[in-house]
Amino acid sequence: MALAKSRTDNTAFEDAIRTLRGGFVFVAILTAVLCLCQLIVPLFMIQVYDRVLGSRNMDTLAMLVVVSAGGLMLLGSLDYIRSRVYHVLGHRLMRRLQQPTLQAAVDGALEGRTSNPGQALRDLTELRQFITGSAINVPFEAMFTPLFLAVMFLMHPVYGFMALFAAFLLISLSIAMEIVARRPLAEANEAAVKSMGATSAALRNAEVIQAMGMLPAIAGRWEKDQRRVLAGLDEGNQRSRALSATSKTIRYMLQIAMLSIGAILVIQREATPGTMVAASIIMGRMLLPFDQLIEGWRQWVSARGTYRRLRELVGRSETRHAGMSLANPEGRLNVERLTFVPPGADRPVLRNISFSLEPGEVLGVIGPSAAGKSTLARLLVGVWRPTGGAVYLDGQNVVNWDRAAFGRAVGYLPQSVSLLDGSVRDNISHMAPADPAEVVAAARRADVHETIGALPHGYDTEIGEQGYSLSGGQRQRIGLARALFGSPVFMVLDEPNANLDQSGEQALMNALAAAKADGTTIILITHRPSIVGVCDKLLVLREGGMAQFGPRADVLRSVTAASKNDNNAVPGQGGVARLVKS
Repeated sequence: MALAKSRTDNTAFEDAIRTLRGGFVFVAILTAVLCLCQLIVPLFMIQVYDRVLGSRNMDTLAMLVVVSAGGLMLLGSLDYIRSRVYHVLGHRLMRRLQQPTLQAAVDGALEGRTSNPGQALRDLTELRQFITGSAINVPFEAMFTPLFLAVMFLMHPVYGFMALFAAFLLISLSIAMEIVARRPLAEANEAAVKSMGATSAALRNAEVIQAMGMLPAIAGRWEKDQRRVLAGLDEGNQRSRALSATSKTIRYMLQIAMLSIGAILVIQREATPGTMVAASIIMGRMLLPFDQLIEGWRQWVSARGTYRRLRELVGRSETRHAGMSLANPEGRLNVERLTFVPPGADRPVLRNISFSLEPGEVLGVIGPSAAGKSTLARLLVGVWRPTGGAVYLDGQNVVNWDRAAFGRAVGYLPQSVSLLDGSVRDNISHMAPADPAEVVAAARRADVHETIGALPHGYDTEIGEQGYSLSGGQRQRIGLARALFGSPVFMVLDEPNANLDQSGEQALMNALAAAKADGTTIILITHRPSIVGVCDKLLVLREGGMAQFGPRADVLRSVTAASKNDNNAVPGQGGVARLVKS
């Protein structure tokens, strides 16, 4: 059954956001009840000042205290429930977007759209922290400002108009904050993300930086970027702090003004002392969300940038929906008119590549540098999507396979061997739990079992960027063991002997012979003629096109004859040696 793919068109991201809507509706309902409960204290003040003090009735006071205490207990309980809802929503967002974001980060790195794929995961974490933080409350509480405003108008129209004027002032300050502070803060945040990505990418080449004395230049570039970031942050923060200080001053002055107006109304017998105190409290609560918005504006700017980056990244990525998995894949490979044009380029690096292999056949791909060999390897295992044509493994397009199922059926050794942070055992077993006997079997086939045994903790030795440092040959052999793990039916090995000595190369030949005997279809990409002897067929690439393809003996005969007729042939070199010479 074919596997289907579909463009997300932001579907994964929007679906995740859509699942939060019900929770946010519940938060809005809780906030409405909380706002009603927050009227308990000012209403209590009105009753105490206007009824209890005048009547001196202790029973009335006791009843008011009991009712108010019950209401405040409800307030505390609902506030706790609301905070838990935010946490649930944050964790739900994390669970729904974790896999799509990770896939989008991988796709972005493969397609060259991002130099810092780890930023996507940091963005997702920051968005979750924003949802579970306090700043997210502001719009919900501001939404019920009319409730407090209505209560103030009921107490006296002057109170209502005064509160309306105060709200207008703080809303104006919020808009001013958006105008004067958002741009420099947003630009600074974006610059910080780019600077961190560039610096992290540079530090991954620490060996070259140290050997060639590039550290002062790298440090200079980083300092220049940081000055730009800090300048933007300073500008935005100075503006926001100035507006924040202005907001606090205005709010205190408004409360004094409210008490003064209340005192005038009481003196003129148009209002009671209780409403004077209550009006000041209610106006302070009504203005609180606007004050918090001004105080936490940077959090909102950062969250908006994080949201935009995630939406754009996940929206550009593609999701693959798995159909029925193939129970027993055989390794039959068909490549049909394969063409690939890199993003942003106008010329193909591969064009019209077609060939087929039966299970157990070994194909050697040879040719000069920049002929498209590594590009072909990535297309064969579905890392990149072809611009035209397709690669079929057992009749199924490799880009549409469920990647987990594909990984169990395929072994891949890239030209640049990358080992992940984790133990040697984890790396060989594809970072998944596995039978130790299968891990050891793969290591033995790659002739790296004894080498692993000599490591500080054997198969449990932590490797990768944060772990034990391995030599190039050790990394290559462990990468080969990873490719051999699980007895794959199809293997693509790009320069598998690049860092191997003579004994390592012989071990590679033995591993290939064993895999071939098991019926594994193998594609070898190499610059060394010594490994060609294990191949059944050869594919010669030149400038992205097929120069030769066929049985090894026929291709070798043709290449050797062409070499003899080439006046530029290098004396003493065989045809294949000359052909694969970089």
